[in-house]
Amino acid sequence: MNITMLGTGNAMVTECYNTCFVLQDGDKHLLVDGGGGNTLLRQLKQAGFAWQDMREIFVTHKHVDHLMGIVWMIRMICQNMKQGQYEGEATIYGHEEVIRILKEMAEMLGISTTTVSNVINGKTSEVSQKTAEKVQKLLDEYDYVPNMNAKNLAQNHSRLIGIVLKRKKDKYDNIFTDPFHGELLGSLEAAIRERGYYMMLYTSEDIDEIVRNVVSWNTEGLILIGMLHDDYLKIRSKYKKPAVLIDSYTPKNIARYVNIGLDDEEGGYLMTKYLLNCGHRKIAFLADNMEGVDYIRYTGHQRALQEYGLDIDLDNLIVIRPSKYERQGSMEEIYAVAHKFTAFMCCSDYYAVTLMKYLKAKGIRFPEDLSITGFDDNLYAQLACPSLTTIHQDIFQRGTIAAEYLFKMIDGWNPKTTNLSLPVRLVVRDSVKILNPPEDDSSDDSSAL
Repeated sequence: MNITMLGTGNAMVTECYNTCFVLQDGDKHLLVDGGGGNTLLRQLKQAGFAWQDMREIFVTHKHVDHLMGIVWMIRMICQNMKQGQYEGEATIYGHEEVIRILKEMAEMLGISTTTVSNVINGKTSEVSQKTAEKVQKLLDEYDYVPNMNAKNLAQNHSRLIGIVLKRKKDKYDNIFTDPFHGELLGSLEAAIRERGYYMMLYTSEDIDEIVRNVVSWNTEGLILIGMLHDDYLKIRSKYKKPAVLIDSYTPKNIARYVNIGLDDEEGGYLMTKYLLNCGHRKIAFLADNMEGVDYIRYTGHQRALQEYGLDIDLDNLIVIRPSKYERQGSMEEIYAVAHKFTAFMCCSDYYAVTLMKYLKAKGIRFPEDLSITGFDDNLYAQLACPSLTTIHQDIFQRGTIAAEYLFKMIDGWNPKTTNLSLPVRLVVRDSVKILNPPEDDSSDDSSAL
């Protein structure tokens, strides 16, 4: 059974083994695994088949809009041959034949091949609406869909950006239910799409698993979220293309890196200072770890206490166990000591609202019996009852800036260590009881929603 590749030379399927088959072209023989289009293309190139300029694939009269289509088609032919159910010949059109077909379409419409190509690639602003409609109608008759994957391979660009999020073990059943991550990913997707790229997303708690996966992606760059410095070094030892960090505290002396961070220390300081100004002295600091951003926010908390001449009591540091199986126990332990404090300062709005809900069910009133604050100023903070006093950060801006820096690197910029620390501000709402009148503080924003 012959499979003819027009414009590329002839090849023949001589043997087939389940999803594998042998291609023969003259004196060249190649065992091809039908497991994926990229693998097929790479194997053909390595074996010397002249398929380097392939951009689009047509099978008989139907267009296959991704490289997997060719594998599926050959697999089907092989299986039918094996079962004695197939007779005939299949034709696969390579790049030269596609150009011929596009020229034919252009001649039928009385326009240039450039105009046809512009419509195919979505550049309709360069074509009149009437002409675009004529081209699209003919494309519909050809059952044509732009093959972005094949086109990108031909141009040696994938136009893929990888987003890698290292989640904390057992913190979430679904990390994307947290508004922080939802808003951040939304801003990244918008910025990536605006540049004509596409986003791939991977999340895991296992850095070795992350490394294995990202090095296998054909991405043009990575944005890494929530990585510690050891995580970053592991990834960079294997992945050599551009990468930008968000929320990482990588020491400057161990690697060149770009990190889009936040002034977390200042945020911890501003919130603690506000609570102290309101008369609170028994303040519990609540986090789920003491590394990364939570630790830095705790150092800001300590700075404010020291300015007021107060001792740093580690008994006031409460590290919650985030696992859904242990969270109930953590809440019970917090309830048992809640009477010792006048305020809880939480490292995120998520934990502030979670704790407030639990303690309200136990009869504790906010802020009459206990004050509580958060960090992030996300939707939780605004919808909570009472609305949450918190630290505001512009999450959307962080994603946009991270994407901008990554594209600068893809375009050839070779950065030295760049560690942006975006500003934060205090947002005063209704969850803090004033024990005495607060001192004037220009950073307070009592009018925030």
